[in-house]
Amino acid sequence: MRQPVYSLQSGMASDIPGRLPALFTDLYQLTMLQAYFHQRLHGRAVFSLFVRRLPAQRNYLLSCGLEAVLDYLEQLRFANDELEYLRSLELFSEPFLDWLRGFRFTGEVHAVPEGTVLFANEPILEVIAPLPEAQLIETCVMNQVHLQTVIASKAARVVVAAQGRTVIDFGARRTLGMDAAVQGARACYIAGVEATSNVLAGRLYGIPVSGTMAHSYIQATGDERAAFESFARTIPGTVLLVDTYDTLQGVKHVIELAQRTRDPIKVSAVRLDSGDLEHLAHETRRLLDAAGLRGIRIFGSSDLDEHEIERLLNAGAPIDGFGVGTGMGVSSDAPSLELVYKLTEYDAVGRTKLSTSKPVLPGRKQVYRRMRGGTMGGDVIARGDEECEGRPLLQRVMQRGRRLAALRDEQSLEAARARAHAEIAQLPRHVRQLAPAQPVYPVTVSTALQRYHASVRARISPRGGRQ
Repeated sequence: MRQPVYSLQSGMASDIPGRLPALFTDLYQLTMLQAYFHQRLHGRAVFSLFVRRLPAQRNYLLSCGLEAVLDYLEQLRFANDELEYLRSLELFSEPFLDWLRGFRFTGEVHAVPEGTVLFANEPILEVIAPLPEAQLIETCVMNQVHLQTVIASKAARVVVAAQGRTVIDFGARRTLGMDAAVQGARACYIAGVEATSNVLAGRLYGIPVSGTMAHSYIQATGDERAAFESFARTIPGTVLLVDTYDTLQGVKHVIELAQRTRDPIKVSAVRLDSGDLEHLAHETRRLLDAAGLRGIRIFGSSDLDEHEIERLLNAGAPIDGFGVGTGMGVSSDAPSLELVYKLTEYDAVGRTKLSTSKPVLPGRKQVYRRMRGGTMGGDVIARGDEECEGRPLLQRVMQRGRRLAALRDEQSLEAARARAHAEIAQLPRHVRQLAPAQPVYPVTVSTALQRYHASVRARISPRGGRQ
């Protein structure tokens, strides 16, 4: 008999390793499910997940989170204690609760692979399933894709700003919860961050782990020089934090220990974590080079983001790598996206809304990406059965509630990371840069989809007849 395994996502024991609890949903999903059940509304539905508008600080998004969604859908079921809780709410009928006991996701998912660059209104994924199944999963699907896409999109900007220098994720301590810290480290890695300080993320996903030391070690030791020597003997080739007391004096202590005739210590880098990083980096490099220690690198941290990294490097600061924490871990300048999950078809009939500021393109869709000399030239959002110029981005990744085994290699973490690197490199230069893109990347809607949208709107308009 399988023993319960601690689930990171649920924070409780589960007989399914890593299972996201079925109750991670909004109450209205369940009340709608009960209404669907009693009205026998179980025809095939299509739901589309997309971002309505990009934040003002983003020129593109980096899609992420699909793997967590597929895990969730494959293992979705209601445990006995979850059903008992629902019964205690006195909102649900016994026939409906009995039906929930056998609930499974049996539909299919079409999605862009993780690490794909996307823009506003382009589907990240589409779910095709019986209406109750597609409805229930909305909350969890949005949560998992939103978190990782937000952080991956931020991390991609940090990596671009670093211009090929090492970036390490330091965000776990201030990220909004354990799940966000672990999933965020994964998203950062896909975006091009080289390592994380988060050991659990390293274990779960095989991400390289990296770290230095804290000021507390030096403070507790009481003598900076002795602290450096002791730590370096324990962790040969380590990175030493030099700004606990006087930064440049700390650098001189490292030089002294590294130059000793007998038994010199081995240090790979020094870390600057406060003060004027531009000035201190120049002075640190000058001291190390004068001592013949050109092989010791300089690592910078201290409330960094992509804009500060860009400023430092444009000023010529000789910094070889960056530890980025809160700004990347919570995507501080754009912590949320206008992500929505909308019904676009039911029983083979296109569905939409009439809201002028919140359009919903009906039916199944495909996105085609045109290339021009190795650079992205523009995207077209088309109907699902339409063929247009360019490469189709959405692919079927799940069928009958099971992920397609043939795509497992394409969906691996390393494949997603390589894809993200390639896609960002193919962006037009002005879109890849940190400043707002002028002009914005061109995304159009195909003529066929525009006509279909117009016909669906006319059908449901109060002046155009009833649905």
